[in-house]
Amino acid sequence: MAKKSASGVYREVIDTIRKGKFHPIYLLMGDEDYYIDKLTEAIEENILKEEEKDFNSATYYGADTEIRQVISRAQQLPLMCERQVVYLKEAQAMQNAKRELEKLVSYVNHINPTTVLVITYKNESLGTSSQLVKSIEKSGGIVFRSDRLKDYQLMGPLSDYCKEKNLEIDEKSLNLLCEYIGSPLSKLFGEVDKLGVSAGSGRKITPDLIEDIIGISKEYNSFELTKAISIRDYLQAMKIITHFSRNPKQNPGIVVAATLFNYFSKLFIAAVCRDKSDMNLMAELDLKTVYALSDYKNGLRNYKAGTIDAILHAIRNYDVMSKGVGSNQNEYELLKDLIFKIFTLR
Repeated sequence: MAKKSASGVYREVIDTIRKGKFHPIYLLMGDEDYYIDKLTEAIEENILKEEEKDFNSATYYGADTEIRQVISRAQQLPLMCERQVVYLKEAQAMQNAKRELEKLVSYVNHINPTTVLVITYKNESLGTSSQLVKSIEKSGGIVFRSDRLKDYQLMGPLSDYCKEKNLEIDEKSLNLLCEYIGSPLSKLFGEVDKLGVSAGSGRKITPDLIEDIIGISKEYNSFELTKAISIRDYLQAMKIITHFSRNPKQNPGIVVAATLFNYFSKLFIAAVCRDKSDMNLMAELDLKTVYALSDYKNGLRNYKAGTIDAILHAIRNYDVMSKGVGSNQNEYELLKDLIFKIFTLR
């Protein structure tokens, strides 16, 4: 059975919270703060009424508390209320945090059913060997790992966020935002919020709007570079590289090379794949839409497997030379040389 993504688990957990179904303990951890903060907010908004919070909600911070204080409060009964909520936030800031958190095992093994205990542990996760993790899972609690997403994993969560905000967004716009904004999600979604305000009543995010508001060129970007290379448009590819050289902060050579390497790596898989039907190629290349497949189908028409292998070798050489090994050229001159090789290798 495929492992569920953090975004998929997040949706399940937040839905149960909003429906009024609560678990006795939540351990929210990982290096993607967005999901941790959103789940914490949902708990704060849904478990207690405003008039119940003064006496039935307690918040402790890892930097200035001890586990025994948290356990003592969690063992108390709520006052004129069905349940109380105890928060241990920024638990990673405790001295010897991992060892201290293991002391909660005794509480979890004799849990107070009238308390909801929420622990946030950011920037890393407790391992699967942690007794606390095991005891929480055994007790019916929630252990949520909020891992930082790779850039290629961002399109799904970004698309979902736009739907949640009633914003229409096309595939090219999704690619531009994922490629140039990237993670963490709080930063990516913050830019979407800006675009949503500027979109007005139309509620549509387009490449033009992204260029106007964020400054990402709809014409000169790695997405368009890949497209130009796939159809062997040498002039357009060189125009894009020239634009990159004038905007080095927004288009670092190492990122451009990584995009090209990712494209040709997948193109090589497609080239040696026996079944080249759209459905099979999408599965083999882990693509979400037929639209995303177009550059690979164009590439298959223009590059053979042997040529692709040579191109991947050229990109690796670029990576070495861009770090000053065997070359004194700057990264953009090297990129121009790389593009020339891509179009002339046979």
